[in-house]
Amino acid sequence: MRPVSDSGSGGLFGELFGRGLAGPSDRDWLQAMLDTEAALARALERAGLAPAGTGAAVTAAAIAENFDIAEIGRAAVLIGNPVSALVRALSAAVPPDAREAVHRGATSQDIIDTAAMLLARRGIDAIDADLRAAAGRAADLARQHADLVMAGRTLLQQAVPVTFGLVAAGWLTAIDEARRELDRVRATRLAVQFGGAAGTLASLGDAGPAVAALLATELGLPEPVLPWHTDRQRIIQLAAALAGVCAAAGLVARNVTLLAQTEVAEVAEGGGAPGQGGSSAMPHKRNPVVSVLILGCTRRVPGLLATLTAAAEQEHQRAAGAWHAEWETLSELLRLTGSASSWLASLLTGLLIDPVRMRANLEASGGLPLAEHVTAMLAPILGRLAAHDLVAAAADRAASQHISLPEALVADPAAAATLRDAGIGPAELARAADPARYLGAAAEFVGRALAAHGQLADGA
Repeated sequence: MRPVSDSGSGGLFGELFGRGLAGPSDRDWLQAMLDTEAALARALERAGLAPAGTGAAVTAAAIAENFDIAEIGRAAVLIGNPVSALVRALSAAVPPDAREAVHRGATSQDIIDTAAMLLARRGIDAIDADLRAAAGRAADLARQHADLVMAGRTLLQQAVPVTFGLVAAGWLTAIDEARRELDRVRATRLAVQFGGAAGTLASLGDAGPAVAALLATELGLPEPVLPWHTDRQRIIQLAAALAGVCAAAGLVARNVTLLAQTEVAEVAEGGGAPGQGGSSAMPHKRNPVVSVLILGCTRRVPGLLATLTAAAEQEHQRAAGAWHAEWETLSELLRLTGSASSWLASLLTGLLIDPVRMRANLEASGGLPLAEHVTAMLAPILGRLAAHDLVAAAADRAASQHISLPEALVADPAAAATLRDAGIGPAELARAADPARYLGAAAEFVGRALAAHGQLADGA
């Protein structure tokens, strides 16, 4: 059988778990390292440590397509990372009078860490674009369905009623809070790395700090207080922010899978390609496949976060293995977060809501989720504990006899007598069992979420 090439494609699983633009490829890593080397050459020239034109010459040569990724990768085994081979190849590609500026003052970790920061910045920008689209759609859903009553559910059982607008507002707030943290990390934690062999920049003499500042300026990254070779809090904070995005995406996706179950059917995925949601065996299936793919991404993220956290304990001025464990782990985390965010925007854009089914599911409960409301109505008359016991007994009868809670209350002679003495009849019980009359601060909370989202959008 002739092997099938995946050249130019995402391979068998790339379209599922590598969606979006956040996940760096080997070429992206190479270009980010080259961008760092080129920026260093420009910084050295600006500091008066390289001849005029050096920066432009190195920058012109620092194009990933000009280099053999496979050859650089093979040579990486000699020192445990690809930078030395890259430096040799880049030096050979620039004019002789510019070669002394290639990699001057730097160590391999400076180049790889700074490249990681550039890739993280690019990834965050892509992720945020998808999150912004997802949040906009969640805001639309919250606004449009602020008064749409549905069953609240706790421990997967019907609880007191909520509105779908409140559910969507919860999604919106989670997404917006993840965006805020991601923005904070992008603005303040993606610092340049430049410390030389052991964090002193000794090879540059007194000019070291000035070159570091110029390198940061060239790359548009913050300059840290000092090199952070074995202080990996920036990596942990970046990883945690990405995990927060996945937590928000997973919240929405899990809600949708539960609400889209055949027996619930209150929402459904829509807007996909023909055949999306089908099954290889069952022609009738309409699976919530987008939600499933989001969860397929997000379930892998906690392990990646744990790896990066474990790798943060590093020795002296250079780690013996922990630093190396970060590279592919961070790439995978960016890729999966970007994919989940892209799928999330698609999910919310096409989400279909079924108000009729929501109402039917509420009515099927026979008013049992309103037991708290009925108890609150009776408590001032009967006392809180007596009211609780009376309603609890009626709820048991309603469940066992398949009748409504108001029917169960009036069907029991003792309970009916107590209610008559309290001046409570069927009309009062019906009002107490009306879901629309027991929504608490749902409308206010929706308004708060939309206001907070508006402030974030105004500041974007």
